[in-house]
Amino acid sequence: MATDTEHEPLEETAELRSFKDLGVTDVLCEACDQLGWKTPTKIQVEAIPVALQGRDIIGLAETGSGKTGAFALPILQALLETPQRFFALVLTPTRELAFQISEQFEALGSSIGVQSAVIVGGIDMMSQALTLAKKPHVVIATPGRLIDHLENTKGFNLRALKYLVMDEADRILNMDFETEVDKILKVIPRDRKTFLFSATMTKKDSYLVYILNELAGNSFMIFCSTCNNTQRTALMLRNLGFTAIPLHGQMSQNKRLGSLNKFKAKARSILLATDVASRGLDIPHVDVVINFDIPTHSKDYIHRVGRTARAGRSGKSITFVTQYDVELFQRIEHLIGKKLPVFPTQEEEVMMLTERVAEAQRFARMELREQGEKKKRSRDEANDDDDTEGATGVRNKVAGGKMKKRKAR
Repeated sequence: MATDTEHEPLEETAELRSFKDLGVTDVLCEACDQLGWKTPTKIQVEAIPVALQGRDIIGLAETGSGKTGAFALPILQALLETPQRFFALVLTPTRELAFQISEQFEALGSSIGVQSAVIVGGIDMMSQALTLAKKPHVVIATPGRLIDHLENTKGFNLRALKYLVMDEADRILNMDFETEVDKILKVIPRDRKTFLFSATMTKKDSYLVYILNELAGNSFMIFCSTCNNTQRTALMLRNLGFTAIPLHGQMSQNKRLGSLNKFKAKARSILLATDVASRGLDIPHVDVVINFDIPTHSKDYIHRVGRTARAGRSGKSITFVTQYDVELFQRIEHLIGKKLPVFPTQEEEVMMLTERVAEAQRFARMELREQGEKKKRSRDEANDDDDTEGATGVRNKVAGGKMKKRKAR
């Protein structure tokens, strides 16, 4: 059962009413005041004192709950005590989040002369190299572009780094960034402080399962942005008893056709696909299209939702929108010339699924790792696992692929 506790003081920290009470130094307290931060949020109350003691942190908190302040303030305070260039690295999965974090570091550190650099894709490498040559105190980067600079920008290294932060850590630590993160960890000091921050890791998946339950009996096509997320989500859904099958670019052509044929024959009710894998294939009418990852290009939205409502039949499309997708979503609404209504959900019912979804996620991650190890041993053998038929985990098969909802205790 979910409760909103963002503004409820913890029993053991009820007396903490200001940033000064948390141990934040006066100059940074003044910066908080100038930003309009009157009192610390729950995540800041929990994280800042621990971070100021020099300990590592794993923090879970909703978006908008003050996560950036929870790691930025301790880093800036440590920087004040021991000034150093290339002091902290913040890794983020998206360029939008990188710029948001940079703005907060600049605002909090403006009175103490803190310099930060945003190193993300889509910006000229040479101009970024010049910025790095000035040796900023804090680097905020997406993993891929940071690796580009570590490998190609002369004189740039992070061998003296004191703090590593991963924001949206669940997205950074999945297999999409596995290679880049491994490379980064090899070239930064082991003797460092590490902060991992994320929103609640199970929530988006829980909403997907809720929708599949609510619309059970329909055929679904679920679009994901990456091969890994396609495979992971298919494994998770199969572990929950849904008849789901993936279709992505890391599968052989034969396996893709096999997945498609199973879906066409209605042996599987849910097809998960990337845009690339779905192009050029004769995919039949589906009842519901779900954009689990919003399309980067608005026209892809038209192609996706066009899979439903064919031959005069009605259909439904549902798009998941996170705080990072608002601009893309607005572009889609502009392209189609209409405002899309909100899909009605019951928050209490979604939260009742969280425990089982989290368990299925754990098994899916284990199975992904096993498949990754098999691929390293033999790429030919790996193709045998691409349709997730070998997945075992915690499958709980229920007629029609629908999960039984448990009453809240």
